[in-house]
Amino acid sequence: MARGTQHRKRRTQTHARVAPAAPKGKAKRVKHERWEDQLFFSRLRVHAKWMFVFLALVFAVGFVIFGVGSGSTGISDVLQNMFNGSSSSSSSASSLRKKAEAHPKQAKLWHDLAVKLQTDNDLGEATDALKRYLALRPRDDNVLSELANLYLRRADNEQLIYGDAQTRARVLAPSPIGQPTASSPLGKALSSVSNPVQAAVSGVVGQGSSDAYSKYFEFQNEATGVYKRIAALKPEDALTQLQLAQAAVRAGDAKTAIPAYKRFLKLAPDDLSAPEARKALKQLEAQQKATATPTTKHK
Repeated sequence: MARGTQHRKRRTQTHARVAPAAPKGKAKRVKHERWEDQLFFSRLRVHAKWMFVFLALVFAVGFVIFGVGSGSTGISDVLQNMFNGSSSSSSSASSLRKKAEAHPKQAKLWHDLAVKLQTDNDLGEATDALKRYLALRPRDDNVLSELANLYLRRADNEQLIYGDAQTRARVLAPSPIGQPTASSPLGKALSSVSNPVQAAVSGVVGQGSSDAYSKYFEFQNEATGVYKRIAALKPEDALTQLQLAQAAVRAGDAKTAIPAYKRFLKLAPDDLSAPEARKALKQLEAQQKATATPTTKHK
């Protein structure tokens, strides 16, 4: 039994698998992804779409909050109105006017209305609102400065209207090419002949130009009067004297401009505007001297 068993152990197994021969050279190692990387990328693929949705919502909310492309400052307007004690629904000019008219003795309501009207570019109504405020608080030099600046803005607008009217008149009814001078005999003869086109244009455009011209000086005179009130409240303020002088010059009021320039140069002789003020003062004094009525000499 022992020998038989021993022979069976030595017998070659016909069905045994033969191991393949090892290839020559260095065997290539297959690189497998680490389990941490597999876990990260699998999670990223699963949650990527939700991340994109989240980012889209963040951008959308940001656009709404900051008012991108809407012409407003978004939620900042709401916050500002909240801290100022007002809201967008109560900041319209009509609602502010109703409040001011319901409480005419509350000066702040008139000032709030004036600020809103200036924002809406309704300068005429804003002027009236500031005048109502100053009727209650006539010594408020800050609001007086606002009123003076408002008159200057209105004067600038009328100056633009005047310039536009002059330009339209030249474009619609230009002077004929080769026309003789008005002082020549032929020019005098032609000037007596009416041109229907020029007459129509001058009638329409001239009226608007004349109105703008008169309103310009009206608003400049109003600004000068307001600066006089400020100068009376702050006689030692050099800037007020300079503003009064400049407004008076634009209004053609040399009698007011000359002493205002002198007062400014006395209060601030080394100011950066002092050289220009001295030059303007010299010109005004020369003009005043030239236009003065000569006195008759007695023999």
